[in-house]
Amino acid sequence: MAEGSGGDVSEFLSQNPHLAQWVESLKEHNETNKQWLARREFVLRNREVFPTIRPGTTNHSLDRLLSMSKVWANHVFLGCRYPQPVMDKVNEMAEGITVNEADKCVHKTRGEIVGKGKRPAVSVSDGESCSKKSKTGPSDTDGKAVERNSGRPVAAPVKSGPSPGAPAEHQPFFNRLYKAVAWKLVSAGGFGPNLDHFEILRTCVESCKASVSCVFVPLKDIPDLPAGCTQKEGQVCELRCQTVYMGTGYGRDECAARAMASKEALKIFQGRKVTVKLSRRRFRGQDVEDLVLLDEQPRRSTLPPALSYPFQGDQ
Repeated sequence: MAEGSGGDVSEFLSQNPHLAQWVESLKEHNETNKQWLARREFVLRNREVFPTIRPGTTNHSLDRLLSMSKVWANHVFLGCRYPQPVMDKVNEMAEGITVNEADKCVHKTRGEIVGKGKRPAVSVSDGESCSKKSKTGPSDTDGKAVERNSGRPVAAPVKSGPSPGAPAEHQPFFNRLYKAVAWKLVSAGGFGPNLDHFEILRTCVESCKASVSCVFVPLKDIPDLPAGCTQKEGQVCELRCQTVYMGTGYGRDECAARAMASKEALKIFQGRKVTVKLSRRRFRGQDVEDLVLLDEQPRRSTLPPALSYPFQGDQ
């Protein structure tokens, strides 16, 4: 950023108060602080690319810059995807902007879901941890031997689940979230099909100082589904907050799937309370214990297969 002298946006704006007032007027009313700070830097970094932009005035160049900034922010924070030429352009414009990995929307590939593909690099501390685990589980050498003999890759072992005390540890947060969602729905006129379910869920979670994790997978790539379902087109979205599973949604694209998953998650908040429990789910062909947010309503015994499992490597 030419103006930012190393990306220190706050210092730059403190030295240019006329720009500070102008750029703050560009913030959307439903935009969170972390999203706005990143998009603000995007706008300031690329302002000189559009020399006809003048603070305090609106023109086509400003509209174009703001549109590109929203495309980039929607991709990073909400997981939206756009035509590849557009993605290449906004990623080039965003070069040098640092966004916390925890704030980004998570995408899963087929290889990550079925447990195949290259393994990630292992740090020294991780290597020492793995050597300790070998006393109670199959070693990496044993796995490679089986793979050579069978000709098929061997899925990595999956932990049985979170600690027994995890539900009680997470319950206070979701009690607060329950109150936030209840008030938000009241102000919106109640739960209904015309709500922006994801926006309501996101704003409530962020008001409790947390974030929603979205995982997207093509429907045809999901294991554990009946054979007749694996040929359907579309996307599946799984929502989690603080490792707790909240809902799964199916749709023709990622935005539709996320909207449906958010709607299912908000349904849980319609009862008198919400409860974090340990429940059995399928993940990579195995039954595992997962942290699940439930209400008091009777549910079907089988939950959708897990698209992610944040408890691996905890033991």
